[in-house]
Amino acid sequence: MECLIPNIIVGIVCLIAGGAVAYYLKLQVIKVKADKILQDAEIVADGIKTEAESVKNEAEIAKTEADVIRQEKIVQAKEKFLQLKSDHEKYVSDKNRKIVSNENKIKQRENTLNQRRDDIQRKQKEIEVKKKEIEVKKKEIEVKKKENEAIKNNLSVQLEVVEKKTVELENLHSKQVEQLEILAGLSAEDAKKQLVESIKSEAKTDAMSYINDIVDESKLTANKEAKRVVIQAIQRVATEATLENSVTVFHIDSDEIKGRIIGREGRNIRAIEAATGIEIIVDDTPEAIILSGFDPVRREIARLSLHQLVTDGRIHPARIEEVVNKTKKQIEEEIIEVGKRTAIDLGIHGLHPELIRLVGKMKYRSSYGQNLLQHSREVANLCAIMASELGMNAKLAKRAGLLHDIGKVPDDEPELPHAILGMKIAEKFKEKPEVCNAIGAHHDEIEMTNMISPIIQVCDAISGSRPGARREVAESYIKRLKDLEDLAMSYNGVLKTYAIQAGRELRVIVGSEKVTDKDSENLSYEIAKRIQDEMTYPGQIKITVIRETRAINYAK
Repeated sequence: MECLIPNIIVGIVCLIAGGAVAYYLKLQVIKVKADKILQDAEIVADGIKTEAESVKNEAEIAKTEADVIRQEKIVQAKEKFLQLKSDHEKYVSDKNRKIVSNENKIKQRENTLNQRRDDIQRKQKEIEVKKKEIEVKKKEIEVKKKENEAIKNNLSVQLEVVEKKTVELENLHSKQVEQLEILAGLSAEDAKKQLVESIKSEAKTDAMSYINDIVDESKLTANKEAKRVVIQAIQRVATEATLENSVTVFHIDSDEIKGRIIGREGRNIRAIEAATGIEIIVDDTPEAIILSGFDPVRREIARLSLHQLVTDGRIHPARIEEVVNKTKKQIEEEIIEVGKRTAIDLGIHGLHPELIRLVGKMKYRSSYGQNLLQHSREVANLCAIMASELGMNAKLAKRAGLLHDIGKVPDDEPELPHAILGMKIAEKFKEKPEVCNAIGAHHDEIEMTNMISPIIQVCDAISGSRPGARREVAESYIKRLKDLEDLAMSYNGVLKTYAIQAGRELRVIVGSEKVTDKDSENLSYEIAKRIQDEMTYPGQIKITVIRETRAINYAK
């Protein structure tokens, strides 16, 4: 027993020592594993740190790219906004332009309606005045009828008395004839023939005197009536005087646009001139460009094309050609619209479409500064008034008045007087013979065959010769009058010359001792012939040669 106790103690000690060793060994194993785990953890941490740095770099790169993309998107958004703003402003400006155009059309229609209303009111007043005049004339006619009946009754009574006296005179005459035959040695038949011859000669003299009195009275009445009709026609037609030039001024906002219009080495301005046929003058005039050309249609096309190009901002040869072609179509449509509106305003129906186009084209043509369409409208209204006053076809006269100058606006330029060319155009489109003759004869190129032709000629002269209707440079006007007077003074026997009525009449005073009446007629013809051959003038010139004989004595 005592031997087992030490063994047990030794066993316990060994067991404790073995456990301690095992625990130490286990601690060492655990420590090794822990070190390994720490090493692995450090490796993993280094890897994670490397990846984190890589991710961070990628994030920074992505952030940089995002900033770039954001800036690009902002720039694109700004460009889109500016484009939308430009389109919106252009749309608004187009709308405003259309609104202004519509307002102008509405105002024009209101003015037309007001004018028509005034015309209707004036016509109603005239009708009322005429009605009153007719009633007065009816009363006068009734009074004259009563007077005529009274005169007729008196005449019937006097006729009975005359018949009784005639019977008595016949009896007395038969007795006197017998006595005269015996005394004169003539038969009754011979005496009757002599009496008839003497009565015939006396009747002829009295008849000629009576006819001369009637002719003189009718001339005075006709002149008075003609003046009344002309004055009334002029008073009833009021038209504005329009003056036009051969240049158009195109206004620009700044002188910078001039360089863009000229283009590199002048290619833009050459393209515009080639497309429109208008000379463009770009000089030192501030904020202005001058369009020069004698064709108003081309000037208007150039002006509208330039306006559209400057507004759009794209100015280059291809764009210029496109805009000019588009503007030409717009002008052509506007010409047709103006022709239709003119025909409707004047109440003229059934015009051929080509004639309507020529009428609209008159808007862009002027003659001596007078707008041709305005002149033709005025002539048409004057013709209608004068024709109605004279009891003729007012609608036919108005039609001829509107078309009388269509020979001035043909598409080609033949070598014919505008009156003859206009007549041929009217004949081509089946106008009535009266209208064609009036067109061709309004400057005496052909003979007048109806009563409408002189009305057209007179109304054309009224519209063209009224003050302010036509423009003429003062120097050339004075020179033309002086040339007229000098031409007439170059003939022998001419004492004085006077150009009157704005150069439409030349009065030549000759000496009676050097020039006879026959010579006066020849002199008038020769002066007219020389003026036609040597001078340029509007309308026609009347040459009046005055020969006067004066016998002067003094009673002392």
